[in-house]
Amino acid sequence: MFKIFGSSSAVNKKKQKDKEYAFLASVISILVGLLIAILLLFLLEFAKAESDYSKPLIGMRNYFTYSFTSATTFSKIFYNAAPLMLTGLAVGFAFKAGLFNIGATGQYTFGAFFALIAAILWQFPWWAALLVSIVAGAFWGVIPGIFKAFFNINEVITSIMLNWAGLYLVNLLFYNLPKIHTVLPNRTDNLAFTNPKAILPDFGLNQIFNTSFINIGIIIAIIVAVIIYIVLEKTVFGFEIKSCGLNKNASIYAGIKAKRTIILTMLISGGLAGLGGGIVYLAGTVQYTIESSLLSMGFSGIPVALLAYSHPLAIIATSVFIGFLESSGSGLQGLYSYEMTGVILSVIIYFSAFALIVSHFIKKVLKRKGQSDGDQGDGPVIEAVKPETDKPKEQLETKGVVG
Repeated sequence: MFKIFGSSSAVNKKKQKDKEYAFLASVISILVGLLIAILLLFLLEFAKAESDYSKPLIGMRNYFTYSFTSATTFSKIFYNAAPLMLTGLAVGFAFKAGLFNIGATGQYTFGAFFALIAAILWQFPWWAALLVSIVAGAFWGVIPGIFKAFFNINEVITSIMLNWAGLYLVNLLFYNLPKIHTVLPNRTDNLAFTNPKAILPDFGLNQIFNTSFINIGIIIAIIVAVIIYIVLEKTVFGFEIKSCGLNKNASIYAGIKAKRTIILTMLISGGLAGLGGGIVYLAGTVQYTIESSLLSMGFSGIPVALLAYSHPLAIIATSVFIGFLESSGSGLQGLYSYEMTGVILSVIIYFSAFALIVSHFIKKVLKRKGQSDGDQGDGPVIEAVKPETDKPKEQLETKGVVG
């Protein structure tokens, strides 16, 4: 007979190792992406008639220093990071429930457009317009959740289809709401003239950074990330979400209402993406224009979530990093074309998304090394317990066990 004692210290040690592996995997993935980007620049020089192999090194130096050359360029890191953080949270929150919300870009578009409707047509203040963006994104996000919960239709398929449906529905509404674009036929009116109170306040940050690209959007995004962390780690609902993500059938057997959990998860995920769209277009720096292709912001949230392993607090860091990469792209201009800047950024982000694969590879290598070294790991403690009949014969005789 054996008793198995789950050592809390061993469990905590394993969790700490998993975090270290995750961090190491993210760093390795980023470094691989940077290395491939540098190699592409060298290959580009090699293909030229007059090669200058110093340009790739100068270009990468400019790339990593550009965002720190002025307060304006530095503030763009956080301007880019705010919507990335929210779309990353949208994707990561769905990941926790075992769902792949690839429809974040449609929910982002829906939230952005309805925030502008609330701001321009309904003359809502900024905070009310943000609430509208959350509701709009949540509405577009819950549809795949309903199909998944009740009909077991893969959420990837429905969310991809709804991305395009959302884009063209927004374009249709755009053309049928002429009061939202009175100046230009394909662009919404500037909030500074139509409804200044709908622009996100900056609380004096613009005076510090001397730019209009900074506002409370990044603060809102960080607060939301902390709230999502509390929900996932400190509430029963968060436990239910993670349980469904690990094993849906076992969760149902344990009494968790999986259908409700899936629907609510996609509802909240869509609301987060919609809020990201509202923050961008209520900043007062850009206007929504008629689009023929999907907005990339929703897709950029995928590598943000993958790099952070869907951890809400880690998403804060990864979104700032991706925001830094996006804002630093201008540092390559003058040496390389704008298209090449996009290629370099795409390569880095693409390889950053391999963090999960790299983590599994690291664990596999270390596990093999541990086995070759005779390491038994940090599993539970197994203790052999003697059965009752192993007692001395004299004691058993007095109890009538042995005649």
